[in-house]
This record gives sequence, structure tokens and C-alpha cells, in this order.
Amino acid sequence: MSFTTPPRPLDVTALVPQLAPMARTATRLHPRPGSPTPYESSVGGPLLWPADEPWPHCEEPHDSDAADEMHSPDDIRLLRRIRAAAAERRLRDPQGPAITPEEQEIEQRLRKGHPWFDGPIPMIPVAQLYARDVPLPGSPPGADLLQVLWCPCDHAEFAHPRTALRWRLSTSVTDVLDTPPEPPVIQFDWYLPRPCLLAPEQVTEYPSPMELSKELQQQLGDVTRWEAAGYAWDGTGAETPQEYYFRNLCHAPGWKTGGWTRWGLTDPVPRPCPECGTETIPLITVASREWDAGSKSWMPEEERTNPTPLPIGTRPANVTLLNIADAYDLQLHVCPVSPDHPHIELVQ
Repeated sequence: MSFTTPPRPLDVTALVPQLAPMARTATRLHPRPGSPTPYESSVGGPLLWPADEPWPHCEEPHDSDAADEMHSPDDIRLLRRIRAAAAERRLRDPQGPAITPEEQEIEQRLRKGHPWFDGPIPMIPVAQLYARDVPLPGSPPGADLLQVLWCPCDHAEFAHPRTALRWRLSTSVTDVLDTPPEPPVIQFDWYLPRPCLLAPEQVTEYPSPMELSKELQQQLGDVTRWEAAGYAWDGTGAETPQEYYFRNLCHAPGWKTGGWTRWGLTDPVPRPCPECGTETIPLITVASREWDAGSKSWMPEEERTNPTPLPIGTRPANVTLLNIADAYDLQLHVCPVSPDHPHIELVQ
């Protein structure tokens, strides 16, 4: 696989030259459904985990408000297969049954949810990134592999999964854990990522308009600058030039490493390392979608001309099937001083 982000509609550094030194490189991951192995970079795939190393568990209190929506991982996979089969059947025969009696029986059984589980919960793989495929900001010396796991339940003070990071040297893992433990329950089916292979691609990003000085914000909002550049930003659905910049010029949506923080749910806030106070840097963005109606300019060229074959019912912008806090992103920031310091979770 390879994916190519279209060139930006205009050179924003020609519009606002002061942005040029603020450019950063981000790596879009472009996850697509597949069958990854522990020796490949992936989302939701098996990890290169040492057989003699304990598997991480979440021992924090969990939010039990949505206990009736909990299912086991196998239940979620079964539900997905049923829904995919139903969608394919309706495509072949629009007059056919939307659901068979057998499928309905399974749906009704699974709709009852799973008994609440109160205890340590095994974490599940979210991403595995090899440095040979993806640049890894903040990686410790000698490490060439990043593994991201999370607890698939909300917590009382956080309406998103809690994450764990593991850095390691891949060649030091000689005996791989074949069958890691799975959690007895997953709070929502959108906390179980579909296994995906990756097609990394580097792009250039600039700061969110909310992180710019008032002077630069005013320059971005100066309509005469846009007219002089010959670009009609208001023909794209954006209400202001700053909104157009936010959606199409400054930072890529979707799964990625590095780049700039994507603000939106809140105004920018300081992100000091909990251990030493150093400002943390973006490591990886776990995304609910790769683009939306306002950011289609980031859709890869290949998806426009020859869309990736996907399971029926899968939206091209959400092949991982994840959903963070109602279609936001979970961005993990790490300390540039030491990878041993705690990382920061930011929903935006």
C-alpha cells in the first residue's frame, strides 16, 4: 500500500511568511484493514511481546455507568461479522431479509450486555510502530519499537481509555508471547480496534490558529491577503479564513506521529511533563476518523481514484472502527527529556 496526500490548495507560507520556520514533519499512518503479524507496524494487531514479560493490566477504578453496553472481545467480533454479512446480503439482494432469525437471536442475546467486571483488566493492543517504518518522536536511545496499549473502559475522571506505552529493541525479543490475555469485558465496541496494516507518509504541518500570535491570526484573517493569493477560501464551506486554514492547511487529521497538536475541543493549554515540568511533544494521535466533510482535501489521492476495498458497511474515513469521546482524537504527548517520564493523554 501507498497513499499520497494531495498538495495543499495553496502555499500558506507565501500567504504568511512567518509560518515557514514553524513547519514540522508529521507521519500519517493511513491504517487499512489487514492481517498484521508481530513483526509489522500495525493498528490493533499482535504485539512483539516477550513471552517472559508480564502483560500490562489496568488496576484503576472503572466507570460502571455503561455496564449494560459491555461485551467480551469475542462478542464484539461476532457482532461485527453478523453486521457485515447482513450488509453484504442486502447489497446482493435489496429485497432480502435485513437480518436472519439466527442473527436476530444472537443480536438479542448480545444486546443484554455482559455482567460488570470489577478487577484488574488486561490492556489491549492499539498500535505497534517500528522505527524503520515510522519516525518516533522522543524515542529512547537504542529503541526501535513503540507499543501502545489501552484499557478498553472509561474511568471515572476520564471519558476515554487509559493508555500505556512500551519502548523496546525489537531484536532483543526472541521468544514472542503467542496468546496474550484479553479483557473479560470491553465497555464499548468502538474501543476494540480492527487490525490494520499501515502505509506511512510524511507531510508538513503548521501550528493550530489558536497557537499563533494575535498578529499572525490577524494576517490569516486578512481577506485581502487571500484575494491577492488568488484563492477563494469562502467557496469551500469555511466561514472564516482561519477556519479554512485549520481544516485544510495547518495539520493533517487522522492517525499520525509527530507534527503539531490538533486543538479544537478546548483552547490550547500547557502540557508540562508531570515529572520534570518540561513541555511535552506530540508522539502519536489515535484518531476517530481520517477526514471529515470539512477536511476532505486531506483524503489521499489513491482513495479518490481507486478506493481501498473495504468490508461492506465500513466508512473509508474510519476503517479502525474506533471512536474517541464522540469522534474526537486521543493525542499522546511524551517528555523530550526522558521517555521514562509519564506521558500525557489529550482529547481534542
